[in-house]
Amino acid sequence: MKNPLIACCGLDCEGCEARIATLTHNQTLKEQVAQKWSAMNHAPEITADTIHCTGCRTEGVKFAYCSHYCEIRKCVYQKGWNTCGECPELEHCPTVGAIFQHNPRAKENLRGL
Repeated sequence: MKNPLIACCGLDCEGCEARIATLTHNQTLKEQVAQKWSAMNHAPEITADTIHCTGCRTEGVKFAYCSHYCEIRKCVYQKGWNTCGECPELEHCPTVGAIFQHNPRAKENLRGL
């Protein structure tokens, strides 16, 4: 598996603050991430206690959204792929397209795998 820190959608988990906070056991960073993600997603249920993730495609704990609710990750695994980069519909997929609108680097990450 090439670069397992590139998520199914192409986001780079290596620089993700939730992953960094998890690996370094940094409670202050978990609190900051929870506050930011909670406000960004209008999700008060995101708290420092829910910030646990080692990366989308790596072994270990996942943030609840990533492991249970992410439609992109579900699609990739249902189709037996590693990432959306293997999908022939990548250029026209509205689901992963939303990621690319906010983070164009994600598409480049998928093409580089």
